[in-house]
Amino acid sequence: MRLRLAGAVLLSAAAYYVYLPLPSGVSEPWKLMLLDALFRSFMKASDVVHMLGVCHRVHLLNKIVSWVEVVEAHSCSAVHVTDSPLGGVPTRVFQPKGGKKLKRGVLYFHGGGWALCSGRMRSYDLLCRKMAEDLDAVILSVDYRLAPEAVFPDQYHDALAASRAFLSPEILQRYSIDPERVCVSGDSTGGNLAAAVAQELGSDKTLKVKFKAQALIYPVLQALDFYTPSYQQNQAVPILYRPVMARYWLQYLGADLSLEPILLANNHSSLDQLGISATTRYKLNWTALLPAKRRKHFQPVFKDTGSPGVVAKVPALIDARAAPLLADQGTLGQTPKAYVMTCEYDVLRDDGLMYVKRLQDAGVAVTSDHYEDGFHGCMVFAYPPMMSNVGWRSMNNYIHWLDQNL
Repeated sequence: MRLRLAGAVLLSAAAYYVYLPLPSGVSEPWKLMLLDALFRSFMKASDVVHMLGVCHRVHLLNKIVSWVEVVEAHSCSAVHVTDSPLGGVPTRVFQPKGGKKLKRGVLYFHGGGWALCSGRMRSYDLLCRKMAEDLDAVILSVDYRLAPEAVFPDQYHDALAASRAFLSPEILQRYSIDPERVCVSGDSTGGNLAAAVAQELGSDKTLKVKFKAQALIYPVLQALDFYTPSYQQNQAVPILYRPVMARYWLQYLGADLSLEPILLANNHSSLDQLGISATTRYKLNWTALLPAKRRKHFQPVFKDTGSPGVVAKVPALIDARAAPLLADQGTLGQTPKAYVMTCEYDVLRDDGLMYVKRLQDAGVAVTSDHYEDGFHGCMVFAYPPMMSNVGWRSMNNYIHWLDQNL
């Protein structure tokens, strides 16, 4: 009897910890609750370890990721897999066996808040293997440097170095890649890096080979407005919470983490911030850039007075290399045709949707692929153990777009 009672209490406690009220439209809510409970446990453990001075919270999280997810490079009957540097940056290469002599090529940047994860993780390894086999394409998955040791512009420079090397005659010849069929892609913060290098290299008149497509998966593109409709609507929706995204931004930009409350209150982008011009503000004016269906009942939050000098202390907040949504129209107009995936239950939804509109206004052909039941990170959870339904759908549609447009 006591054992049954103890079991019932433990089960109730576990259910209480796991249960989280979620929007009715989100895909497979119980799977997302379980995933979120696991993530929250790791995050809380890392915070305790950090507070005790044992190690940085990010280091513990990456050790857990490495133990659970990182796999060695191993080939299979369909795909040859190796680890090889690209422009001095560690990279995993996926080469399909057989097929056409000249292959399509995709350069991929993983997500993880510029601080976590790796292209050697099982989830990314499986994604890139499927891309290589389904597309008969060479996929290069880049392991750029991570925060806190590396901060902006280190990750950007790694992405740029890998991109320049990828487009070089030497690499194209080594992997038999067709220079007319090359794409840059990435998810979340990897989508940020992909967008940034697409802008930089699209404007580089010295390059003989340029990317022919950019595919951005729920990208993060700006850090001036933490009150977009999607930030307001989804602030309590896993797996990417609003305060966590603010912390990722501060880590990436090498800023003091004590600024987190200032960012979350939009005090860093108040109207008295002289470093933010009217032109810059227009580039993320969601009242003009988002359709009414996404604006809903939400109202902008930009204060007359805020915390003075934040932009002066953290100038990268308005640097388009860090925040690609802030690029000027001329730069955007020189980027290749685009695919932008967004998810309804994602704080970053509106970053992607605003970028779609800005690219279209600049004359770029854009495919906007929106998932009404999607959540942040869903695509990399397509495989077991989670086997996300929306993850599987989004992954297949992403690969289908590449097949049709590359």
